[in-house]
Amino acid sequence: MPIEALDQELTEQRLTQLNQALSSGMFVHVRDMLQRMTASDIAFILESSPPRTRQVLWQLVDQEQSGEILEELGEDMKDQLISLMSPECLARATAGMDTDDLAYVLRSLPDTLYKQVLHSMSAQDRARVEQALSYPEDSAGSLMNTDTVTLRPDVNVDVVLRYLRQRGELPEATDTLYVVDRRDILLGGVKLSTLLTCNPTAGIRSIMDPELESIPVTMPDNEVAQLFERHDWVSAPVVDSEGHLLGRITIDDVVDVIREDAEHSMMGMAGMDDDEDTFGPVFKSAFRRSLWLTFNLFAALLAASVSNMFEGTLEKFATIAILMTIVPSMGGVAGNQTLALVIRGIALGHIGQSNSRWLIGKELAIGFLNGLLWSALVFTAVWIWKGDLALGALIGGAMLINMTVAGLAGASIPLILKKLNVDPALAGGMVLTTVTDVIGLFAFLGLATLVLMS
Repeated sequence: MPIEALDQELTEQRLTQLNQALSSGMFVHVRDMLQRMTASDIAFILESSPPRTRQVLWQLVDQEQSGEILEELGEDMKDQLISLMSPECLARATAGMDTDDLAYVLRSLPDTLYKQVLHSMSAQDRARVEQALSYPEDSAGSLMNTDTVTLRPDVNVDVVLRYLRQRGELPEATDTLYVVDRRDILLGGVKLSTLLTCNPTAGIRSIMDPELESIPVTMPDNEVAQLFERHDWVSAPVVDSEGHLLGRITIDDVVDVIREDAEHSMMGMAGMDDDEDTFGPVFKSAFRRSLWLTFNLFAALLAASVSNMFEGTLEKFATIAILMTIVPSMGGVAGNQTLALVIRGIALGHIGQSNSRWLIGKELAIGFLNGLLWSALVFTAVWIWKGDLALGALIGGAMLINMTVAGLAGASIPLILKKLNVDPALAGGMVLTTVTDVIGLFAFLGLATLVLMS
């Protein structure tokens, strides 16, 4: 059995055992079980539990482990649990946190609680978190960790190795040590593998990589993720506009960004918030979903108004009412295929001004070719089914029009939304559905009206 399946099965067993123990009032047993689990396992169990069970479990968690658990949780869940903690407990929990996670926690707090937690921190922790908070939220600055190992270019390898042994522990996911001058300007980097295998008398300047790529502190986090993916980085230095080394970003932080972007796109397609808690309160969840349902209602009313424009045609040509849903349905599916492809391309940075026109032309051609194919098939099917050549030609023509428009709309809508600074993953599906419904019904009923008039 694969490791993932075994791990999931084990976690489900633990969840069942915990729920049974809680139902029986065996809180000491539950605490013992939680102490034997890793922070990531506890976070998974918390996210898989209803609100009341979650609160009880959080009370039983070892406070020394609470900071690690908070780092593993989603934003909505993290906010809920933080609201249950006192400023003193929160300060203790955040003491060992990575800078980026600590900055997020403090950003989500009310001003009074934020100041209390900040005041209870050590001067060093306060300084590093204030630096992280000074950068925009979804930027490299908010993502980076300030815990780095730096070297001077004028020392040799033996000195560095003795320093590392004396230090005792390196920051997590350290694969490169950064070389800086006395003003902390980044000069290059030395890989640990190089450091361990070269001559101990060699100077750092002679073995460092002066072409080491760095990340601007203001770069958006999704662009950071694209760089990591393109170059297979484990970590990368972050610098300001003058080249000063500020910190580093590691692959585990980037994985979180990629996962969040994927969840955002997936949930956005359904008009939902990617941070929504699966087991969250009913009224809160209902309110969050109502916004896009409202927009969808207006879109449906717009499509209905098109049908209303051709009420006379529908009364005289009753068979049309049976077939009229086929055209918008096929257009919607074809358009969503293109929409998903373009949104993915935008997210990966593959689509920009240089190639967007070519892409629109390609998807327009695909829509036209698919329209020809499926209009011919539906024409044949309706002709055989209803024995009406005109009706078959009518629905075939409408489908050709709608699928061609669907290809054009599916490619252009995400690009237009991006220019308007609207998230294509969130709004693209709703706009596209409206377009394909309206165009499909208008084409079908409009052609039917022309047939009746002739």
